[in-house]
Amino acid sequence: MMKDAEKTVGNMIDKLKTAFIGSIDGEGFPTIKAMLQPRKREGIKTIYLTTNTSSMRVAQYRENNHACIYFCDTRFFRGVMLRGMMEVLTDSASKEMIWQEGDTMYYPDGVTDPDYCVLKFTAVSGRFYSNFKSEDFVVG
Repeated sequence: MMKDAEKTVGNMIDKLKTAFIGSIDGEGFPTIKAMLQPRKREGIKTIYLTTNTSSMRVAQYRENNHACIYFCDTRFFRGVMLRGMMEVLTDSASKEMIWQEGDTMYYPDGVTDPDYCVLKFTAVSGRFYSNFKSEDFVVG
C-alpha cells in the first residue's frame, strides 16, 4: 500500500526518461506513444510535455481530451497510469515556461515556432502497480 501517492509517483516520474501518453482516435480506439520525460509537473495533478502542433496526437486531443500517461520503472518492475484530460496549449507564456536549450533541434524557429506546442495533462485518478499488486488512487 502506498503511503503517499504524490511522493511515490512524483519521485518515479522524475527518475524516468520516457512517458507513454494515450489518446483516443477518431474511431474510438485507444492509441499510445512514447514521449520524452515531462518538462514540468505540479505534484502529480498537472504534467507538461512538448510536442509538434502538427502531430496526430494533438489532433486527437483537440477532438477528445480524455487521456492517460503511463510511467514504467523496469528496474523495479513497477508502473503507474494517470487518467485525466489533455489540453493543447499554444500561447507564448506556456511555450516559454517549458522551453529548454536545445529544443531548436525539434523546433527550428525557436520558442515561437508554430509547430511547437505544450501538452498540459491534468490527472483525476491513477493506478499504481508494484510488488505484484495494483491499487487505484484519486489525484487531488
